[in-house]
Amino acid sequence: MDNRIYRDSNSGLLVDLTDAPPIQQTDWTEFLQAMERLEAGAFANMDENRQVGHYWLRNPELAPTPELQQALADCEHRLVRLQPGDHDTLLWIGIGGSALGPQLLHQALSRPTDPLRVHFLDNVDPHGIESVLSQIDPCKTLVVVVSKSGGTVETSCALTAAETWWAQHGEPFAQHAIAITGEGSILDQRAQTEGWQASLPVWDWVGGRTSVTGTVGQVLMQLCGWDRPGLLAGAHAADQWCRQPATQNPALQLAALFHQQSADGIHGLVMQPYSDALSLISRYLQQLIMESIGKNLDRKGESVEAGILVLGNKGATDQHALMQQILDGRRDALCCFLDTAERDTRLRDANQRPLCDHLFGMLEGTREALRERNRPTLLIQVPSANAHGLGLIIALFERVVGLWAEMLDINAYHQPAVESGKRAAKATLQRLDAIEAALTNDAQSAAELAHTLQADTLQCWRLLHHLAQTGRAHCNAGERPATDRFYRT
Repeated sequence: MDNRIYRDSNSGLLVDLTDAPPIQQTDWTEFLQAMERLEAGAFANMDENRQVGHYWLRNPELAPTPELQQALADCEHRLVRLQPGDHDTLLWIGIGGSALGPQLLHQALSRPTDPLRVHFLDNVDPHGIESVLSQIDPCKTLVVVVSKSGGTVETSCALTAAETWWAQHGEPFAQHAIAITGEGSILDQRAQTEGWQASLPVWDWVGGRTSVTGTVGQVLMQLCGWDRPGLLAGAHAADQWCRQPATQNPALQLAALFHQQSADGIHGLVMQPYSDALSLISRYLQQLIMESIGKNLDRKGESVEAGILVLGNKGATDQHALMQQILDGRRDALCCFLDTAERDTRLRDANQRPLCDHLFGMLEGTREALRERNRPTLLIQVPSANAHGLGLIIALFERVVGLWAEMLDINAYHQPAVESGKRAAKATLQRLDAIEAALTNDAQSAAELAHTLQADTLQCWRLLHHLAQTGRAHCNAGERPATDRFYRT
């Protein structure tokens, strides 16, 4: 038993692999050495010629040059000066890692006594944006805008909507705004020119999905008065523990388990936290793991089709669906339970049994039922779902992802499919403009317009229906979609 339960006496982090399949022992030295080179400043993201330095964020002494160490120190000096002032609300504008990490922090750490109520704009859904903006008073709201490049389309759209809301209330936007962006970016230049409250850096060696221990997470924690040092200390402690030799290294063992299970046909990783405070951890880890590991090509350009589907919600709320599918359905999922050692015995049931007993019973009962069916599981426990505990989980899985990528010989720190999706979205808007310009007063079918534009008929039909739904075209609906006819409004 003991050699399958990893426990760090320093941090309180525990990784229990007793219900996971045995890990085939091999020589993992090269993967640990690769992580050492990464932390020392190796250019790991060769596609963009970038270093990967999120480990330096919680241990600036690791930064490989005095210039980088000074940049981290300067940023810290600017961070501690941030204060909410007279504001009682914070509007956070960002997408992907620029929102997921802050949302995780907010879910876990926010309290009614916080100086700021926090709202997020993390999409371009007009209904969602209007719903959020309708709840805030521009005179009392601080705005943080996060975009490394400064030109992220979704963030720019949400920023424009917010500025319009401020203008409608006759309130100057700049005096309420803070930017988190690349130094010299479009957004940074704008913040400087317009006199925003501050513009703090996101360095090119920090990816969005690993930015929560950097300025992206730190600004939110500073403004809300949460335990910034605790988050960094937790991440630092996990980093230290996960530099151990292979047989005592929990991140290496987890990476080897995921790698082995994926090769053996496991296609799903279910993250099941038994803590309301950690209920967003599955969403956070979806991006960290899937964007890092989901790759078609390895570093040699050979097809590997790597990756695993990360899903989950929280226990005990969602264990019913979990039990039914994993126990009674396909055998292609690995379940990872997340728990806290902190047991609150104050609330009790009608028989005076602590409610935490029921939660523990549901967790252990689910594990036992899965064990009886030979379904693989593992458990990760942190002392508490506080800032320190979040730092432990985040850093542990960052290390797992890095080691797993080395085992697959893939680049964990680029996202070519994400970029291709952005290019496709831009091309779709160009085709939308082209088909709107091609409309005439005479009704035409999608096939006729597609022929004129030398485009795909089905996509033209979809674009035409969007134009009709937004009032930029009229549609005479036919008996079937192919006979719909469209004309200019």
